[in-house]
Amino acid sequence: MGNAQARRSREGAMRMTEGSIPKQILKFAAPLLLGNLFQQLYNTADALIVGNFLGSNGLAAISASEIVVFLMIGFFQGLFIGAGVVVSRYFGAEDTEGTQRAVHTSVALGLVSGVFLTILGVGISPHLMRWMGTPAEVYHDSVLYYQVYFCGSLAFVMYNCLVGILQSVGDSRHPLIYLIISSILNIVLDLFLVAVLGMGIGAAAFATIVSQALSSILCLRRLLKSTEEYRLVPSQIRFDREMLGQILKNGVPSGLHYSIISIGNVVVQANINAFGKLAMAGCSAYNKLEAYVFLPINCFSMALPTFVSQNIGAKKMDRVFKGAIFGTITCVAIAETVGIILYVFAPWLIAAFNRDPEVIAFGVERTRYVVLFYFLLALSYSAAGVLRGAGKAIVPMMVMLCIWCVFRVTYITIAVHFIPKIVMIYTAYPLTWLMSTIFYAFYLKFVKWLPVET
Repeated sequence: MGNAQARRSREGAMRMTEGSIPKQILKFAAPLLLGNLFQQLYNTADALIVGNFLGSNGLAAISASEIVVFLMIGFFQGLFIGAGVVVSRYFGAEDTEGTQRAVHTSVALGLVSGVFLTILGVGISPHLMRWMGTPAEVYHDSVLYYQVYFCGSLAFVMYNCLVGILQSVGDSRHPLIYLIISSILNIVLDLFLVAVLGMGIGAAAFATIVSQALSSILCLRRLLKSTEEYRLVPSQIRFDREMLGQILKNGVPSGLHYSIISIGNVVVQANINAFGKLAMAGCSAYNKLEAYVFLPINCFSMALPTFVSQNIGAKKMDRVFKGAIFGTITCVAIAETVGIILYVFAPWLIAAFNRDPEVIAFGVERTRYVVLFYFLLALSYSAAGVLRGAGKAIVPMMVMLCIWCVFRVTYITIAVHFIPKIVMIYTAYPLTWLMSTIFYAFYLKFVKWLPVET
């Protein structure tokens, strides 16, 4: 056992079923936080370079397309988070045969999904841009950015698939290294193609595709070279019917969770578009800042499913409760601290993306309406992560559908109709975060969500 643990440590994997709970969660979450930071540099580099070299039209074009991008990519990201829960469960139970079947079925699903997303994303882009009411002056740039981006769908999907496997076995260190490398490449390509060669907005999307492809290749190499039970063997990549059923049961609700958020945001973006391209650019700049708030939130919402699932697999329910509480408190504290910082420095941070005074005004207004309520956002995401790890992914999905999508869209539609001011859109976010937090608190307190310990 000692040799196995040493080998696993060298490869980056980590069983979370023994030892200090805070130390294990933080050790796993810290690389996730840094990894998410460098991943976010993809989008931030696009926005900074496009905003400064192509102007507000270019920034607005990215804003119009980014929600649609996440609508598609987000589903598959959530799908493979759910797949990782299945891998974690078998890995925590030290079931080698089950872990192998889960890994190879996940990869088979990733390959098929990547091809499907390429065809779908490229084909429907013009229709979605029109449906969202994208202004004529940025329509063509938005469609171009979107179509180029989705030509690299296989790289994006496989990256999420392979990273999901690595993280499910406790390896968050190697994905961090790969993201640092690919983020640097992305920035260099952005500067060279857009700032130096002046190739336009499509080049920014192309730079992101190339960088993500590199990350996917590095993750693939790590799994191929592994000597542990999660090693990837190309000849064994196939669908296992039983395992595919488990992956879809956990992954589809998680994928819909992410997509439902995006569906709601598509409608929100359509409402923002009605206030003109300056409002679009200002809100886009805020979205780039908000993405950094999601870094600690996402890292804990990703760490908690792995911790919870591994310990359920090992039948250690006491560790599940302790880990859930520690992770949630830490996530809330970090998110609220970042929110306060954004509130104070919003004018300078928004100006980094675009110096137009009206764009800055829209961005600062959006920022200061929501950032002090980030603790509610952190509570909701942490609770959702715990439930996904427990195999209850359907619950967060329904919360997203009913509160973050249906209620939020209904509220905005009615509010803007009677009070046609953009601030009515902003207020929908703290309100829906509060509602989902109350629901999760009730569910975790009064509903049986863990399997019976045997």
